[in-house]
Amino acid sequence: MTSVNTPRPPKPATLTHGRRKFVKRMGKKAMRWAETFQGKQGLVPDAPFLDKNLFPFLNVFEERWEEIRDELKEILKFSDAIPGLEEVSPDQYRVALERQWKTFVLYGFGEALPKNCAKAPITAELLSKIPNLQTVWFSILAPGYHIPAHAGVTKGILRAHLGLIIPKEREKCRIRVGDQYHSWAPGEVIVLDDTYDHEVWNETDEERVILLFDFDRPMRWRGRLLNKVMLSLMRFTAFYQEPKKNLADYEDRFEAATRRADANLEKLSD
Repeated sequence: MTSVNTPRPPKPATLTHGRRKFVKRMGKKAMRWAETFQGKQGLVPDAPFLDKNLFPFLNVFEERWEEIRDELKEILKFSDAIPGLEEVSPDQYRVALERQWKTFVLYGFGEALPKNCAKAPITAELLSKIPNLQTVWFSILAPGYHIPAHAGVTKGILRAHLGLIIPKEREKCRIRVGDQYHSWAPGEVIVLDDTYDHEVWNETDEERVILLFDFDRPMRWRGRLLNKVMLSLMRFTAFYQEPKKNLADYEDRFEAATRRADANLEKLSD
């Protein structure tokens, strides 16, 4: 269990390279300017939490959430093969550690992970209907874990959470976005803007699992164009390239783990 007061680890050596630090610093400056511009270009409110009814394509996730949860439960049978967020993306070393926040990724940077999607075909089919889908994962938060305050990289993207496995004392499992708080509920979708400072607490002895997915913020054409350019440029950075490689590796490892389990079951049935 990791508490609020647990010291965070030092920055990994791979993140201290001079060129990478320079690119990251300049990127942050560009993102701050873009954030202001995109907020003005938005066709939906610029607020920590947004009304889910602004996005009709989310309704089906609440209608069919139990089917998604059932697929998740099958995946969780191989929990040991699911990586921590820090293993996928070393840039997240301050908010995720010791595999306390694990991620089973279905889409990364707008691209489906076919082997992982095959493990959750109903979920993948529903996700394929979302316009301008970016990143999707089952977000698995360990009991007692606290995700410290941080902020997302672009206001051109909004984030949805679908509650799937929620602790019984759900008021003790909550997220703060800006100055607003929200607790998850099974089968409920919430929409948030993660460029606002936000943090998460799971002050229970149960695991919390949600389906987390990002999609493009509705904006006027100038905002959409800027978002497209920024996301395209990001593909050339280590922030994109490193997780992409790691995702492919962990996708193969999970596939191998399930194959071994299936082979063992076949032997037992002989």
